[in-house]
Amino acid sequence: MSQIIRIGLDTSKYIFQLHGVDGSERVVLRKRLTRKVMLDFFAKLPPTVVVMEACGAAHHLARELGKLGHTAKLIAPQLVKPYVERNKNDGRDAEGLCEASSRPRMRYVPVKTAEQQAALMLLGIREQLVTRRTQLSNMIRGYAAEFGLTEARGLDKLASLLTRIEQDDSVPEMARELFAMQAREYAWVQEELKTIEAKLLAWHRANAMSRRLAQIPGVGPVTAAALVMKAPDPHAFRSGRLFAAWMGLTPRDHSTGGKTRLGKITRAGDERLRQLLVVGATSVIKVAKAKGQGPGWLIELLKRKSAKLAAVALANKIARIAWKLMTTGETFDGARLAGLAKAPVAAAA
Repeated sequence: MSQIIRIGLDTSKYIFQLHGVDGSERVVLRKRLTRKVMLDFFAKLPPTVVVMEACGAAHHLARELGKLGHTAKLIAPQLVKPYVERNKNDGRDAEGLCEASSRPRMRYVPVKTAEQQAALMLLGIREQLVTRRTQLSNMIRGYAAEFGLTEARGLDKLASLLTRIEQDDSVPEMARELFAMQAREYAWVQEELKTIEAKLLAWHRANAMSRRLAQIPGVGPVTAAALVMKAPDPHAFRSGRLFAAWMGLTPRDHSTGGKTRLGKITRAGDERLRQLLVVGATSVIKVAKAKGQGPGWLIELLKRKSAKLAAVALANKIARIAWKLMTTGETFDGARLAGLAKAPVAAAA
């Protein structure tokens, strides 16, 4: 067998399809392996490049292949799709991976360490708990309204609603028992959420880059930690605009014949990270309107566009500032915005 220079590895729970080529790009390996024997096969193989689609389990496999002397590379699935022929199957997926990796401009996903994946679990579990808390709150309010009991909006008002339900004899006993069950689950979710947020805040305070990012207006501890955990190596981007484009915060380009056509934002990249930046930008706009002043460019934009569109534009700028801080190691200089914060916002309200 010729020397294998690159292997495309299509992964699944139990079956792994291999497609290898030599220095002349000739196919020298087509093999189907089970999970039990897959690592044993690579242990006997001379060090080579192994290409996989980026997913959660791929990072662990990449670390294991690295221990065996191989160079593991991960490619985003959407970048592999153009190289997969029609009539998709495991063999063609592996071949597409191998072909995609041969392109000189191909972009790769950095392999995460076990510690990085553990930190990302904090964000994932927190998001799940927040979602469950919202579901329980809406469920309790919906059922209570069926018995004529309503309360003002806000999580802080839910406790008083549950107290009223417990003391209202007009509510059937079975319903009160079920409300009590939901109340216990809600209290448990609140306690678990406090624990997770305490761990996340401790991680944020222990990370110097996360602390520096939190100095940017509109970026709190959760968003700063998410930027550090989720974003790839910032030095891989040539500019802050490319970093913002990776997050999907730049307009979609569909230009031809010398005519520029820009549409809505692409919404590429990590959805949760983009959402955090937009929510943070929205809070900055609300504070600026309340105080009657803000950055000049933002004030002018609010005169022409809605607050939601302005929030996306501000999120784009926040992403660029974050890229600058991550690549240079500088701290945020609020004095640079001082000269732009004198314009009144009243005309844009």
